[in-house]
Amino acid sequence: MEKDKTKKEFDELLLEVRKVTRVTTWWRRMSFRATVLVWNKKGKIWLGLSKWVDVTSAVKKATNEAYKKMFIVPITKDKTVPYSITNKYKSCIVKVLPATQGTWLKAGSSVRSVLELAWYENILSKIVGSNNKLNNAIACINALSMYKHADHFTAIKEEKVEETKEEIKNEKKVVEEVKEEKVEKKAPAKKAAAKKPAAKKVEKEEKVEKKAPAKKATAAKKPAAKKTAKKEEK
Repeated sequence: MEKDKTKKEFDELLLEVRKVTRVTTWWRRMSFRATVLVWNKKGKIWLGLSKWVDVTSAVKKATNEAYKKMFIVPITKDKTVPYSITNKYKSCIVKVLPATQGTWLKAGSSVRSVLELAWYENILSKIVGSNNKLNNAIACINALSMYKHADHFTAIKEEKVEETKEEIKNEKKVVEEVKEEKVEKKAPAKKAAAKKPAAKKVEKEEKVEKKAPAKKATAAKKPAAKKTAKKEEK
């Protein structure tokens, strides 16, 4: 009963049914391929694919696969896409563009049905490549699933704020360490400057000691010169 209630919340749309054959050396195996779109009026959507011998069983398998892989589509206040995006699937390229109010839905092929079921009202789209309905629908759904919601951007902002806070803390630590190193270097330099006057005193004393004996030698030599002068006079 719970499964039935969950399934009633969602609507189903059969996009395409094709007859497929698998050829081997001995026989040909016939089967049917069904593509089903499942969506919710609150913005959930996905596409299911399956193959089986009967059409009804193929459709049931496709719907069950679609329920397993559902995602929420981003819708703005104007009921458009937040920003333009392109996606390529095989040879199909689908472009989805935002639009203002009053433009309504402008799309073709299976892309129109996908965007209508996703509850977009004002949107532009373009198909480049092939006109295969299945490939176009898959490309459109993949493009819608590539959008990033507001929670993603808020998480990125929070991460950036935390990183900046950590960087500021690290810078403060580095500045404090540099200041401490400068203080440690300045303290021994002052002590060495206080010792310099003592070294100057020692140098002065040595100079005085060297000069003193030179004066005595000159004083001792002068009387000898006087004696020689007296002898010559005699």
